[in-house]
Amino acid sequence: MNKAIFMGYLRLMRPANLPTAVADILAGAAISSGYFFLDQQIFWSSGFGIHLVFLVLSTVFLYAGGVVMNDVFDYEIDMIERPERALPSGLIPVRSAAIFGTLLLLIGIVFAYLVGTTSGMLAVLLVAAIIAYDSFSKNHEFIGPLNMGVCRGLNLLLGMSFLLGLQLWWYAFIPVIYIFAITLISRGEVHGNNKKHIVYAGVLYGVVISAVLVFAQIYGTTLWNIPFLLLFAIAIYYPLINAYKLNSPKNIKKAVISGVLSLILLDAAIAVGFTNVWYGLSMLLLLALSFIFSKLFAVT
Repeated sequence: MNKAIFMGYLRLMRPANLPTAVADILAGAAISSGYFFLDQQIFWSSGFGIHLVFLVLSTVFLYAGGVVMNDVFDYEIDMIERPERALPSGLIPVRSAAIFGTLLLLIGIVFAYLVGTTSGMLAVLLVAAIIAYDSFSKNHEFIGPLNMGVCRGLNLLLGMSFLLGLQLWWYAFIPVIYIFAITLISRGEVHGNNKKHIVYAGVLYGVVISAVLVFAQIYGTTLWNIPFLLLFAIAIYYPLINAYKLNSPKNIKKAVISGVLSLILLDAAIAVGFTNVWYGLSMLLLLALSFIFSKLFAVT
C-alpha cells in the first residue's frame, strides 16, 4: 500500500473526530463510577481499568467504521459535491472502503463484548443506529439529526456500561440534543442559507447547557463544571453567531467543526460533576489532539 492510499484510508476515518468519541466514553464512565477513578491502585488492580481501555478502543473503531460507511453511502453525491474525497477521486475503490468500514464496526463490537454483555448489546444497537443514519435517515430533515444524536447518546451509555450500570441513563439525552443541533447546522455546509437552523441550534445549545447545570445540582458532587461550561459556551456560540451574521458555507462549516470538537468540552463538563477538576482537565488533552488532527484531516 503506497502512502497516498494509506492517507486516503486515514482520511476516511476522520481522525480529528475520534477523540470526541473517546470523550463520550470517559464522561459516561465518570457518571457511572464517579470517585472510583480517584483510587488508581484499586481501579487498575480490579481489572476495571482494562475494561475502560476496551471501551475506548470499541468507540474508536465504531466511530471510524461509521464515518467510513457514511462515505460509502455518500459516494454518488460526493462525486458532485466533494469530488476531492478518497472515494469519488478514485483513490480507494468503494468496495474496498465498504469492507474496511464493516471490519472496523465488527472489531468495535468485539471490544465492547470483552467488557460484558450489556456493553456488547449497546455496541450492536449503536452500529444499527450508525447504519440507519448512513444509509437513509440523514436525508430526512428531522429524523436525520435525531438519528445522529441517538448515536452519540448510545456512545455515552456505552461508557456508562463499564462499571456500575445505567442508573442515570437519562444523561444520554444531553448528547442527543446537542448533536441534533450540530447536524441541523451542517445542513447548510455545502450551499449556505440556513439561518433558521442556526437559530434552532442556538436554542438547543442553551437547553444542553441548562441540562448539564441542573443535572449536576441533582446528581453530581462538585460545581467544577461551571468553568468548563463557560468555555464550552464560548467555543460553540462564537462561530455560530458568525455563521448567522454571514451565512456562507465557509462560516457554517466553521460552526460545525467547532461544535463537533467542542463535544469534548461538553463531556468534560459532565464528567467533572462526578469526579474532580483534574479528571476534566485531563480530558482536554483529547481536545488538543483533535485540533492537531483537524489541521491534517477533514472534520466533516
